[in-house]
Amino acid sequence: MSNLVFLQKELQSLKNEKQAEVLQRFFKTGKGQYGEGDVFLGIKVPVQRKVAQKYSVLSLIEIQKLLNSKIHEFRLTALFILITKYNRGEEKEKKNIFELYLKNTKNINNWDLVDLSAPNIVGKHLLQKNRTILYELARSKNLWKERIAILATFEFIKNGESKDTLAIARILLGSDRDLIHKAVGWMLREIGKRIGEAEEEKFLKIHYRKMPRTMLRYAIERFEEGKRKKYLYGQI
Repeated sequence: MSNLVFLQKELQSLKNEKQAEVLQRFFKTGKGQYGEGDVFLGIKVPVQRKVAQKYSVLSLIEIQKLLNSKIHEFRLTALFILITKYNRGEEKEKKNIFELYLKNTKNINNWDLVDLSAPNIVGKHLLQKNRTILYELARSKNLWKERIAILATFEFIKNGESKDTLAIARILLGSDRDLIHKAVGWMLREIGKRIGEAEEEKFLKIHYRKMPRTMLRYAIERFEEGKRKKYLYGQI
């Protein structure tokens, strides 16, 4: 049997039906919900990371087969393998992995899949490169492409850069999607945490009155209580 088949069998053997039921609800897999149709085996993330390390020799063709699966853990494990391969790869392989990732945005279709991979592949790849693609994703009107765009900038924030995060946040201010409100607010909060509250507040003071409430609450979560209340009550 191939390594791909061994991996699939190993993940299937780790199935936990009770946990799967919990995850089906948590990740909103019901009809009309954002994760509609997603199928869970009920395997915890640390376990999937260990499996991914074991099968990091899989080819990109085999990884594509995992990404095509309806099973959530197959797709997440595939992304963990891609991250490992990206970190170990030469420039040509990194480029191939980056391109494979962008071709699979339709399969990177739940918030944990995006959050655990976008900074580590898209963000890292674009750290020293042209970032136009992020703006295309942010303007796509596709939930998961938008979240990839803003989450990819987490890698820039970790490297002391806020320009692209703030620009993409401006694009997404008018979103009506709760998952985008949370993601943008989170990244603004990370700017405050890692670069400085003054940098975050330059943005907030201009935009906070029109920001969705959830976005604002996430963004100001680390502020001292008095300042936080002033933002919430429009007193800045």
